[in-house]
Amino acid sequence: MLTAIIDYESGNLHSAEKAFQRMAREMDAGEVVVTSDAEVVARADRLVLPGDGAFPACAAELRGHKGIYEAMVEAVEQKARPFLGICVGMQLMATTGHEYEETPGLGWVQGDVVKITPNDPSLKVPHMGWNNLVIDHDHPVFDGIQSGDHTYFVHSYHFRVTNPAERLAHVDYAGDVTAVIGRDTMLGMQFHPEKSQDIGLRMIGNFLTWKP
Repeated sequence: MLTAIIDYESGNLHSAEKAFQRMAREMDAGEVVVTSDAEVVARADRLVLPGDGAFPACAAELRGHKGIYEAMVEAVEQKARPFLGICVGMQLMATTGHEYEETPGLGWVQGDVVKITPNDPSLKVPHMGWNNLVIDHDHPVFDGIQSGDHTYFVHSYHFRVTNPAERLAHVDYAGDVTAVIGRDTMLGMQFHPEKSQDIGLRMIGNFLTWKP
């Protein structure tokens, strides 16, 4: 089995690469590669889309890498390959992003990416640091995970899903902030699982062995 972490020049992929490779070894889940090769993306059994930075810039970079973009869309939409978006990679799954300007997303999970607006004005944006997950819907990615387990966030915008059934988990930051989304063969995590210690590694392992 081959898992491709897509490199579209939108973030430092070193820590993600190491975390996914470690869990692939531990779970006997095949090979993990970081790639900017459309042919590798096309034949991969699983896809991971990271992302750091602003939504419009990441969307432009992804679509600008035309071969990778088309191979990814075909793999997910037509071949139903398991897909995981991380941070802005998750946000790009939305209908529309509203960071600086309206930007179309992939439209895989209906909803909008909007600025976090805590009800407590003393809380800072970006939302940065550890926060406790609240699991809204059971999913194999949560095997061995429970509400109260904490993961590491760094973001100013979050995904407001249209269908509540597609928000799998959230955190409380003086108001609900979406943490995990999913439908069909698609998953997204707003936090960085590769930086979330044992809990994040467990969720990476769960993704690598998930059979939707």
